[in-house]
Amino acid sequence: MRDVLAELKALRLYGMADAWAELVSTSELGCQSSGWLLEHLLEAEHTDRHLRSIRYQLQAARFPVHRDLAGFDFEQSKVERALIQELATLDFTAQAHNVVFIGGTGTGKSHLATALGVSGITQHGKRVRFYSTVDLVNLLEQEKAAGKAGKLAFSLLRMDLVILD
Repeated sequence: MRDVLAELKALRLYGMADAWAELVSTSELGCQSSGWLLEHLLEAEHTDRHLRSIRYQLQAARFPVHRDLAGFDFEQSKVERALIQELATLDFTAQAHNVVFIGGTGTGKSHLATALGVSGITQHGKRVRFYSTVDLVNLLEQEKAAGKAGKLAFSLLRMDLVILD
């Protein structure tokens, strides 16, 4: 008999491999139909790939700290909850509109911007990149000095949302 687990890993079907190991340990496979088994393995692989994609996108966004809307205290801030929840859908990115948060230190601008980015990745499958404005300017200067001006700007064209803090 073939080593199914090794073959699933060789094909890089890690979600299916994990599900296979779990199914083997919890059930008698001889009693299960092959259709049922295949359906569950495919579902496990789809879920695993989706979660790995989200994890990768969150790392690629380079948020300084993970923040979401659930952790934002709307009672302490003069921010309209309905407006922020509407922005969290990221519909404004389809029309290439900008959103600017203005306020004093400690009012939650960075928290909200990061939360919108996290929402974009986890809920809407958007590609997001976070930059400190000072870091972005330094990167652009380094790029210009190296004679590669425009490379970073070109890479940002592939993003759905760029957050400047």
